[in-house]
Amino acid sequence: MNQHQEIIAQELKIKTGQVAAVAALLQDGGTVPFIARYRKEATGLLDEIQITAVRDRLLQLAELDKRRQAIIGSLSERELLEPKLHQALLGAANLSSLEDLYLPHRPKRRTRSIIAMEKGLEPLARAIFRQDNTPLRPERFIDPEKGVATADEALAGGRDIIAEWLNEDPAIRARLRQLFGSKAVIVSRVVKKNQEAGSKFRDYFDWQEPAPKVPGHRLLAMLRGENEKVLTLAVRPPAEAGIELLRKRYVKGSGAAAEQVNLAVEDSYKRLLAPSLENELRTHLKEQADREAIKVFVDNLRELLLASPLGRKRVMALDPGFRTGAKLVCLDEQGKLLHNATIYPTLSADKSREAGKVVAELCKKYRIEAIAIGNGTAGRETESFVRGLGLAAEMIITMVDESGASIYSASETARLEFPGHDLTVRGSVSIGRRLQDPLAELVKLDPKVIGIGQYQHDVNQVALKKSLDDTVASCVNRVGVELNSASAELLAHVSGLGPVLAQNIIKYRNENGPFASRGELLKVPRLGGKGFEQCGGFLRIRGAANPLDSSGVHPEQYRIVEQMAKDCGCKVVDLIEQPELREKIELSRYVSETVGLPTLNDILAELAKPGRDPRASFSAFAFSDGINSIEDLKPGMRLPGLVTNVTKFGAFVDIGVHQDGLIHISQLADRFVKEPGEVVKVRQQVMVRVLEVDPQRKRIALSLKEG
Repeated sequence: MNQHQEIIAQELKIKTGQVAAVAALLQDGGTVPFIARYRKEATGLLDEIQITAVRDRLLQLAELDKRRQAIIGSLSERELLEPKLHQALLGAANLSSLEDLYLPHRPKRRTRSIIAMEKGLEPLARAIFRQDNTPLRPERFIDPEKGVATADEALAGGRDIIAEWLNEDPAIRARLRQLFGSKAVIVSRVVKKNQEAGSKFRDYFDWQEPAPKVPGHRLLAMLRGENEKVLTLAVRPPAEAGIELLRKRYVKGSGAAAEQVNLAVEDSYKRLLAPSLENELRTHLKEQADREAIKVFVDNLRELLLASPLGRKRVMALDPGFRTGAKLVCLDEQGKLLHNATIYPTLSADKSREAGKVVAELCKKYRIEAIAIGNGTAGRETESFVRGLGLAAEMIITMVDESGASIYSASETARLEFPGHDLTVRGSVSIGRRLQDPLAELVKLDPKVIGIGQYQHDVNQVALKKSLDDTVASCVNRVGVELNSASAELLAHVSGLGPVLAQNIIKYRNENGPFASRGELLKVPRLGGKGFEQCGGFLRIRGAANPLDSSGVHPEQYRIVEQMAKDCGCKVVDLIEQPELREKIELSRYVSETVGLPTLNDILAELAKPGRDPRASFSAFAFSDGINSIEDLKPGMRLPGLVTNVTKFGAFVDIGVHQDGLIHISQLADRFVKEPGEVVKVRQQVMVRVLEVDPQRKRIALSLKEG
């Protein structure tokens, strides 16, 4: 384990002690958000990204050790574990090296080499491989009973044995691996019979580029085309380069034996080594592409979850539709459903007038402060209808991305929340709550249905889920959770809880009323001291008797704040309300073995703004009037838009025409842009210029450049 810590420290350029501290805290049940927020002194101020990297690398190295021990056990059991091999296995730094060492000793199916050995041709193979100009005399090995009818058959068997020797040489595999890694070319060709059906892959019907430089999104596209049997892919360096490398190592001179070795070299490379190393390279490139795609997804998800909340305001939400009408709900400040109805604002003039009266009356009756309109079918038309009603000037009217709302409305979570209402009502509630608090509502969904990924169904699903779960947990704990109003889904992402404890908290809350203090959490079944340690600082109780219960100050730190108040001759609430009292605090007086200045500075920051929301303030957004469909667009137009997805090749923007436009990476700025995320984020409001419009293919090209 210490060796692992040294490796990780070198890789991440941090101290071994920091890795050891993280490892110990993780072993003790600590979560990444808790360790990053409340154990800064122990880790030397490592952030969540670094702590996550340590955690994941520890798991990877543990898996490597597990495989190493399995190999050693197998060899030992078969009495093949020689001291030199044992030492080499113990020193293997990665899985490829480990498997190369094991390859010659791995239990095999009956290969051509094994069959040749069964025919008694190994002595001939050794004679050939020596290349010492001794006559080979392959006729000596003719034995019809063993299946060797001619001298040529004997030589062929000898070559098969040599080919496998070369394939199992760790040194040559390592050199060829370097060749594949640096010189391989990815070549994509169309499968003629599927050409028409696979037209979406036409960019790759005749394509090649250096494999080390292929962008992840392009590789994933080609691999998808291959999986759909539209494309064939090859990922290899020029064959002659690999064969020549083998020749230099194994072929000696130009005699008859050397000629046979040369033939074995070509066979070994083409039949054994190249396919094996190509598969390795494909796996490596796919893993790289997966990491890239997952990072894009994670970055987008983080921006979406941390989008500005409207906050505690009364909201009317509309899920638009033409023929079926708009499903309308009214929600109170907590997101509780007060009323639901169906209106028909786009069906006819009479229906529109009737719908207008309903909206106006409901806004007055329920003291509505904002109207959220889903951005799907009939969204722009419904928005125009609402804006034309002459509602109060302070009324917030905005469109809300409804991606995944239909998934939520049909989910078990939605059925439990609204057992007496149908899918349409549940979907409208979700739209309204997304405006009030995007984070609290979106955690109820699988992130993959929100529409912000890049080839999300093509990447490693286990790795994707792990990264997305980490991201959701990070965002939830960064914002903090209101203990007395949070849903079970939101609570489940709080550090140290999970689905079971979240449900136990809900049940306790329902049976005993709102929590009066954080300490009351210890009465929740199965929530013990360790769980309380992990979750206590991330849960908030608005209006609690102890003002620290609504802050990010951890309960284990209350005594420090109380001592500060005592030293200042005041109460804790006075420290919160009076900045001049906080200015008198000398933090150095409260430093101890476990609490240092980083934690003390965090405490002061919390006292200044207890339970502050780190998300940006809400800013209403509106699309351009009169631009409702792709047919309304003309090149040169400048329009407001909302970034809906950021990928490696650019960003997609909603400009209110039911079809997102693409800002290619080359159009994101008047300078070179390496990563689109440097310039734009999901949910960012932008002003774009229309470059091209293709109504038939439903493609819109946009630009952020000045002109």
